[in-house]
Amino acid sequence: MAGIDAKASDASVGHNGGPPLEQEHRPEWGDGGIGNYFYWKAAHRAAWHNVSPGIVMFRLRKAERLGLTYEEYTLEILERGRHLQIEDVERIAEIKTARSLKRR
Repeated sequence: MAGIDAKASDASVGHNGGPPLEQEHRPEWGDGGIGNYFYWKAAHRAAWHNVSPGIVMFRLRKAERLGLTYEEYTLEILERGRHLQIEDVERIAEIKTARSLKRR
């Protein structure tokens, strides 16, 4: 067997060298219980995907005026329940600092 490498000779006949097929299926909600998974999934969809184009444009213009991304501005509304204003200098600075820390 001089021309066959050792790895190929270790595999059984008909084995393609791929991953094992015995791996257990893992559901999309992870290993724990299902809990509130579908409620959270619906809430996420409602917050990010079912927004009217007018609201998206309003938030986008406001975010650009404040130097934030659409996602940062929308998260502030969703998490804190308020629209940032130009006077919210400290909070805007915190968001920008957090952005720069994420990029590291």
